[in-house]
Amino acid sequence: MINEIHLTVTAFEYDNEGAALKTLQTISTLPKGEKGDNFSTAEVQVHPSGRFLYGSNRGHNSIAVFSIDQSTGKLTPVDNEPTQGETPRNFAIDPTGSFLLAENQGSGTIVVFKIDPETGKLSANGTVVEVPSPVCIRMIPSS
Repeated sequence: MINEIHLTVTAFEYDNEGAALKTLQTISTLPKGEKGDNFSTAEVQVHPSGRFLYGSNRGHNSIAVFSIDQSTGKLTPVDNEPTQGETPRNFAIDPTGSFLLAENQGSGTIVVFKIDPETGKLSANGTVVEVPSPVCIRMIPSS
């Protein structure tokens, strides 16, 4: 879960018998020591492999990258990749888990990032699409 005003993500453990969530951890989406005055978060997604979690930081204009411990479910910060624009709200990960498309509402762009399958880190691949005030990206399966 991403916590919009607090600039954090929370990992939970699910209790099948009690049908309840137990908080495992809450950690910042910003780099260590960074303050987020007038910042907020927006989108959160898990990579198709289940190994990484991504969250958008508005104001900081970045995508926070976390690794997910496969045995405990706890998160470890990996990186904060600038989105190369302003006010990232939504983003989408393609079904193969190879690319993340980040939209920057404030600057009117969608930027394509390659996802490193070993680390989860993002690197811009040079593709930038201009779109007036993008707010949502969805992947449509091919037929």
